[in-house]
Amino acid sequence: MSDTIQQNLEKLGVALPEAAAPAANYVPFVKTGNQLFISGQLPMQDGKIAKVGKVGADLSIEDGVEAARLCAINLLAQAKAATGDLSKIVRLVKIVGFVNSNGDFGDQPKVINGASDFMVAAMGDAGRHARSAVSAGSLPFNAAVEIEAIFEIAD
Repeated sequence: MSDTIQQNLEKLGVALPEAAAPAANYVPFVKTGNQLFISGQLPMQDGKIAKVGKVGADLSIEDGVEAARLCAINLLAQAKAATGDLSKIVRLVKIVGFVNSNGDFGDQPKVINGASDFMVAAMGDAGRHARSAVSAGSLPFNAAVEIEAIFEIAD
């Protein structure tokens, strides 16, 4: 039997944080049928944005990758808050990653790999997903990355 998400997180040395409250007039997640839509998550760590600025100008690609990984951790924290138990997550369907960058930056896929690689490490094959990785001229609070997700959940 394959490891659970929780077991994989423990092997990775990752403890999920408390799910962040919305910063404006929206909800952090919506469940409909067997789908769970998670609002965009920022690279929050210890209650603050860990990576601020434009990737490729203020921040390195490696900084962006770490920011994307933090976003993925926060996506799982929201999924746990929504379901009450990570074992109810069947699979990650899709992520959409936004990279705070200038118009000439073209390495968005490398940056968002930080989230994709983490999700596969945490979820195994159920973490393989469809994806978009796009540039944004700015993001809320000047965060380096923002990522939203769609999960399939058990009934």
